[in-house]
Amino acid sequence: MKKNEKFVITINRELGSGGRTVGRILAEKLGVPFYDKAVIKALQDKYHLTAEEIERMKGRKHSWLADLERILKIDSGASMEYYIPNISDVPDFLTTDEMFDTETQILQTLADEQSCVVAGRSGFYVFRNHPNHVSILIQASMEHRVERVARKQNMSPEKARKTIGKVDEMRENYVKKYTDTSRYDTRNYDLVINADGKTEEEIADLIMQYIGEK
Repeated sequence: MKKNEKFVITINRELGSGGRTVGRILAEKLGVPFYDKAVIKALQDKYHLTAEEIERMKGRKHSWLADLERILKIDSGASMEYYIPNISDVPDFLTTDEMFDTETQILQTLADEQSCVVAGRSGFYVFRNHPNHVSILIQASMEHRVERVARKQNMSPEKARKTIGKVDEMRENYVKKYTDTSRYDTRNYDLVINADGKTEEEIADLIMQYIGEK
């Protein structure tokens, strides 16, 4: 990765692996914005943005990124709560082609403006042609995932396991539908990390070492 040029680091992760938290910590260490599903969905839901609307914003004389930052109140040190998808909200995963295209346009345009860390959203695919992109997958054993989800969401291990199974299935269906590949195919990533026995901070430091920051 060329650190003196705009870069994008994408983190795909299994639910309960801590990957989203790792992405936020990594962004803080690098001093760049962190974007994930919650950010992109909030933008779409509140402002009903389409790919065409993003193009219109980009065409303004002043920085369109400043508009988005005011809308989302994003900064590199923003604290974001642990997020778990609503498994009852099937359309949230089985989105339309138009919504996927809009998400892709938003993310690619954000990365054109400045370096960033992106969690999820099929980032490995969206930025596959980006000239300065590092793609990371964070996985963990089922025991690790169940313990973390149960603790974070205050639910029983049994319910946590069922939640993980449903989310895994929906995320895999989403990725296959829009990328024609599997999110488990390690050929899609530059670095694959097993989260077992590691804190989120330690994983972020491993990534920093990989990209040459330490």
